[in-house]
Parts: sequence; structure tokens; C-alpha cells
Amino acid sequence: MNERQFPASQAQRLEDPERLVWLPPAEVLSALKVEAGQTVADVGAGTGYLTLPLAQHLGVTGKVYAVDAQDKMLEWIAAKVEKTGLKNVELVHADAAATTLPAASCDVFLTANVWHELDDRGAVLTEVKRVLKPQGRVALLDWSPDVERVAGPPLEHRIAADEVVAELRAAGFRDAAAMHVGKYSWLVMASK
Repeated sequence: MNERQFPASQAQRLEDPERLVWLPPAEVLSALKVEAGQTVADVGAGTGYLTLPLAQHLGVTGKVYAVDAQDKMLEWIAAKVEKTGLKNVELVHADAAATTLPAASCDVFLTANVWHELDDRGAVLTEVKRVLKPQGRVALLDWSPDVERVAGPPLEHRIAADEVVAELRAAGFRDAAAMHVGKYSWLVMASK
């Protein structure tokens, strides 16, 4: 764990109702353009803030892999999944650079508020390519460095969206583009 990684001991902060105001899950799902029946890897899933809305949106024929390196986070998700009765969420204890997911298994590889935490983003992009289906997309959602810091990590930990677009292009991804989502975030998406 590095100084940028969100500590599982503070997981309750991820459940703050104000988060629904500044990062509405419906707005994120709309931007992702995911469809019923697809498979999404929610990598760095945390307490399942997007995992459960994704699972509901994808329906019974879809699937969400909730991947997190911290057991405590997966426990939060497991409790929510049990409470809601969702059957299309699979918990995976793994690192973003080595998810253990099957090759070519996902339509979308999503990280939300995680990209700035990663030490070796190149290794993660290699894993993204391995896990995505041939027409799959990577979606990286993170904190914008050019907004007032009301929530989230320190400004010096944040990465500009155009830097991430450049990383994706350098790694061979196509059609990399950024947009603003919510009050304090950007979303960068690209195709394999």
C-alpha cells in the first residue's frame, strides 16, 4: 500500500450520502454507455459504489467483477450484494495489474478514483488489454486536479485527464477521449 491508496479502515467515508450529489452513479453509467448483458470489471471497487448500480443496470445476463486488493472493501461489497440479492456480482481479491480475470472476458474495464493511486499504470494497461474483449473499452474515472478540493485526495496526487489520454494513446488504445463527470471528476475512455 502506498501513501496514495485509500485505506480500507476509512471505508465508511466512501458511503457518505454527499457522494451521490457530486458523483451520481446514474451519470457515470450513462457516460460509460454500458448495456444489459455486458461484462464489466470494476477494478478498485472499494465499497461497491458503482458495482451495485452496474450490476442492476447490466441485468441477469450481465456480470460485474468487483476487483479490490483490500479484503475489507470486498467485505463491504459482499454485505451489500447479500442484502440486495444480486446474483451477477463476482468478488475478486486481486491487484489492478494482476486481476486474475479470464483473458478477453470483459466489455469494459473500469477504475473509479483509483488511477491516481497506482504505482505502475503501464502494468495495469497491459492487464487491461489482456482482460478486454477485442472490441472492449477501458474507462478511467478519477479526480480532476483543476477543481477546488472539497473531497478526495490531495491535489498533488491527482492526474490531469489529458495526461491519461496520452498514456492510453502511447499504450496503443484507440479513440481516447476525456469528459467531465459529476462535480469533481473526469472520465477518460478508449477502445482496445
